[in-house]
Amino acid sequence: MANANSDETTLLNGRVRLLQGAEGLRAGLDAVMAAAAVPAKAGDHVLDLGCGTGAVGFCVRARVDVALTGMDVQGQLIALAAQSATLNNWTCEFVIGDVRDKAALKPDYYDHAVCNPPFLQPGTWYESPDPVRAKQMGKREGDALLSDWIDCLQRVVKPEGSVTLIHRADHADKIIQALGSRFGGVEIWSLHPHAGEAANRVIIRALKNRKSPAVIHPGIILHEADGSWTKAAKAVLENAAALV
Repeated sequence: MANANSDETTLLNGRVRLLQGAEGLRAGLDAVMAAAAVPAKAGDHVLDLGCGTGAVGFCVRARVDVALTGMDVQGQLIALAAQSATLNNWTCEFVIGDVRDKAALKPDYYDHAVCNPPFLQPGTWYESPDPVRAKQMGKREGDALLSDWIDCLQRVVKPEGSVTLIHRADHADKIIQALGSRFGGVEIWSLHPHAGEAANRVIIRALKNRKSPAVIHPGIILHEADGSWTKAAKAVLENAAALV
């Protein structure tokens, strides 16, 4: 089903077939790692917010039989996600919408929500001339802010439902601040390129309306000295293991 503007790749050692645009960011490690932290059970309903071509939600769906909804503001990415769902023989719902639009998604409806929001704030990065890539990489003037994403997550998940985000490690404080008192039971996993190196990504999971204390899990080392995946990384990236 790929066309001149897209090609097919796979994730989770072939468990997920994914169409991605020839332009824009390519889904990979971040998507698979974020999906691994979603504590979904069979029959739950998962929202992939800012789903792009659907990689995060599809990786959750490959691990456990859930209902899946994806929302993104870019219609061309939603179209690819819908085609990929068909490739995988999954029935999924996709919505074109902005996280600030309160009418786009049902409130207090989803058991879990997961997202990989744009990393950079307006004025802090060189904007790519490719509009699709620019939208995925960072926020331009007028785009939703990180706080808008958190507000949307809080609005749409059920009470005590989970929200999971992957982001730059140096933005962990901003995410926790945005979660505020509306979420608790915060769990954090740091992702380190190699042993002895600082984390460059962080996964943060929290529960709506919970007050339980935070937990910081042992960091995950991604690469051995020779560049190969570590055993822990391979378990997630190839064998669809969950982060628990």
